[in-house]
Parts: sequence; structure tokens; C-alpha cells
Amino acid sequence: MMEECKALFRKYREIIIYVIVGCMTTVVSWGACFVAELFLDADISWQNFLINSIGWVVGVTFSYPLNRQWVFRSKNPRVLKEFFGFAVSRLSTWVLDVAVMWVTVNLCHMNYWIAKIFISAVLVTITNYVFSKVFIFKKKEE
Repeated sequence: MMEECKALFRKYREIIIYVIVGCMTTVVSWGACFVAELFLDADISWQNFLINSIGWVVGVTFSYPLNRQWVFRSKNPRVLKEFFGFAVSRLSTWVLDVAVMWVTVNLCHMNYWIAKIFISAVLVTITNYVFSKVFIFKKKEE
């Protein structure tokens, strides 16, 4: 039984670690959103935008080194270029997050956290993984 678990972990290591890092990043990002929401009103469009922006900056800053080292095991010596690509890809999913949150909260009047957890987070997580795997941390052919 233990050997089968180890084999499954080896086979799906990258996705498992990505989910763990993603959960950690989510907690940090949402924590920043929660703190920002203490001072701002998510029902006001520009403040909703600002809350999400603060969460995004904190999340990207926290997430990049963990994804680089733990998830994708990048050896790319051009760290700044890689970080820039990572930030740009996350910028595109930040736009997705802001758009989803604006539609769900401001147009459809959903609860902020219901929309954040069950709609935006799912779409953003999947898109971030694809961008990271295909564009940012892609392995060069040996």
C-alpha cells in the first residue's frame, strides 16, 4: 500500500505540490484581501478592484519562489526574466479575477467570498497552472 502511494506521488508530484503551494498562496492572498476589506468596501467597484489588486500583488510575490523551486524545479539562470514572465502570466489571470469578481459581485450581487472561492479561484488556479507549465517553467528538451 505504501509503495503504491509513493508511486502515485511520484507520478503526480508536480500537481500535488502545485495544489499545496496554491493553497498556501491562496491563504496569503486572501488574507491580504481580508485585511484590505477591513478598510475598503467591496460593494464599491473601484474599492473591489483595489482589494483584488492588493491580494494579487501579495500572492504573486509569495508564489513565484515557491513555484520556481518546489513545483517546477526551475534551473533557469535568468531569474528576473522568468519572474517577469511569471508576473505577466499572473497579470492576465488577475484581469480574469477582477472581471469575474466585478460581474459576480457588482452585477449579479453575489457574496464576495462565495464568488471568490467557488468561481474566481477555480478559473484562476487552472489558468495559472497551464500558463506556468506551458510558458513560464517549460522544460527544455534534453
